[in-house]
Amino acid sequence: MQENLKLAIQKKGRLTEKTIELLKNCGLEIENYSDRLMVPARNFPIDLIFLRDDDIPEYVQDGVTDIGIVGENVLFEKNTNVELVFKLGYSKCKLTIAVPEANDYNSISELNGKRIATSYPVILKNFLNKNKIDAKIIDISGSVEVAPSLGISDLICDIVSTGNTLRLHKLKPFIDIFNSEAVLIKNSSLANNSYKQDILNKLLLRIESAIKAKKSKYIMMNIPKESLDIVSNIIPSLKSPTILPLADESMLAVHAVIPSDQFWKINDQLKDAGASGILLIPIENMIL
Repeated sequence: MQENLKLAIQKKGRLTEKTIELLKNCGLEIENYSDRLMVPARNFPIDLIFLRDDDIPEYVQDGVTDIGIVGENVLFEKNTNVELVFKLGYSKCKLTIAVPEANDYNSISELNGKRIATSYPVILKNFLNKNKIDAKIIDISGSVEVAPSLGISDLICDIVSTGNTLRLHKLKPFIDIFNSEAVLIKNSSLANNSYKQDILNKLLLRIESAIKAKKSKYIMMNIPKESLDIVSNIIPSLKSPTILPLADESMLAVHAVIPSDQFWKINDQLKDAGASGILLIPIENMIL
């Protein structure tokens, strides 16, 4: 009997919640995973392995797990021999050099001679080398924000999402050096296992479908027949809209799939063109 595909994901945190949500949107039935190392999906040949995020790239590299979902920042920091398969579009953040609020930095060159505390020395070193900056990197595991106030460093380099933590420690962002999001990675030799590669291909199809669906909405409306050309030009449809006749022969029903972020940009234009009964409906999955 063939083994299930093994997927490593973060044990707990926001990345975990978003990943489980994505997998469920892909149709995978996942049991309660709290405090468990491994959970098989009930209806798909895949086992979820829950690990510390820092360990995921190495586990995938060594073949302990076949694939993994991890932050891009962790992937590049660990510099392991794995393949980046797919950027998933969630858990976005930035690796930022931040300075004390009382200090003004106007140029990257001002980093020369400074001490920078970080939990991401590899990414930071690459940035400094690329920009020919001679600064001292102080590798700290956790609580990087307190380093300047304790006199350990002059600046910090850390992950920033909302910026609230920086403000709490009287720091402000100076320059972003790395953009990160959740990514799916795989073991470099997985392609040699046709059975597991086939499972991965099927999973990727589901993931692509779920992500496309989340970024899209199904719009329905009634329009005057004479406004059809105007409305068709307004709608940023992924494909040609569906046109249906109504009992009132002077009216038509228009159905289309549009990017979610476009609706409020076109809503007033649609109304001006005579559209009425506009409905916006979420899409569970979408295969184009």
